[in-house]
Amino acid sequence: MQVLVTGSSGLIGSAAVRHWDGLGADVIGVDNDMRSTFFGPQGSTRWNLERLLAETHHFQHRSLDIRDRAGIESLFSHKRFDLIIHCAAQPSHDKAKDIPLLDFDVNAGGTINLLEATRRHSPDAVFCHMSTNKVYGDAPNELPLKEMETRWEYEREADWHGIDEHCRIDQTTHSLFGASKTASDVIAQEYGRYFDMNVGIFRGGCLTGASHSGVELHGFLSYLVHVAVHEKPYTIFGYKGKQVRDQIESSDVIRAFEVFAEDPRPGEVYNLGGGRENSASILECIELIEVISPYRVRHSYSETNRVGDHICYISDIRKLKSHYPEWSVRVSLPEILGRMIEMEESKRKTSIGTS
Repeated sequence: MQVLVTGSSGLIGSAAVRHWDGLGADVIGVDNDMRSTFFGPQGSTRWNLERLLAETHHFQHRSLDIRDRAGIESLFSHKRFDLIIHCAAQPSHDKAKDIPLLDFDVNAGGTINLLEATRRHSPDAVFCHMSTNKVYGDAPNELPLKEMETRWEYEREADWHGIDEHCRIDQTTHSLFGASKTASDVIAQEYGRYFDMNVGIFRGGCLTGASHSGVELHGFLSYLVHVAVHEKPYTIFGYKGKQVRDQIESSDVIRAFEVFAEDPRPGEVYNLGGGRENSASILECIELIEVISPYRVRHSYSETNRVGDHICYISDIRKLKSHYPEWSVRVSLPEILGRMIEMEESKRKTSIGTS
């Protein structure tokens, strides 16, 4: 089996590399560490690439930019892929406003480069596109909410499961990141529907795990653990720290790709998150870290919320479960945090040992 993973040194990409490498597939990973360009040295995924090269058996790394149409075309013309896992992206809601052209070229342009190369050279391949819940913009904020002691909560019982795939994606404030990802989401759907290609679109909520290189502008839970372990300050932006997200661990994301690849549905869209059980506010995540570890989070508060930010977002994952009953969320939020704390402690020890 020939597998291509873009963004292969990132959180989801590296999990995909490990998974299919472990199954004996020949895996090519495309990643040029643009996270270090977006976020500086702390955002670099070089450390994760070095782990992948040391731990895998059938993995080849290519430092290729997905904006490089000729480079992508050359790669596909020399290799017929069975499965493409597309995770490469400019991932920050906030950073995009500073780099709008780069953001769009990576997220929208890079995606159509990959889709067209797949159509031309590997038309029967399964293509899993990692989209985002930011395609909905701030439309989810229109649902009636009630304020609880530590979180915002949906007021109507009908909304208990969260946001489903029928939420509108137009006439709403997305952030420029959300807009570029909406463009890539829609073009991926079109390649699935118009060309009848095996393209699946997965609108991720808060994707996380121990391999995440979280920074203040992206990777909320990973960055929260980082500041706790390293005793750094943390700023909560708006909504009293009661804004809610559902967290899903990278292995559960990979399992969703796997079940789709086994029985693909061309052009189908799925919300992908931790669901109701793995939902928590920032305040609740801080409390949980302090309960399960010796660390304390030194946080301050800013009244200014991020533009287009969700107040309460829980992924309604019932559609994915109905199409693929064998899939479920297996890693709980306390387990996610425990693994992340262990990894951050390990990285801190390594940093101290080399300083």
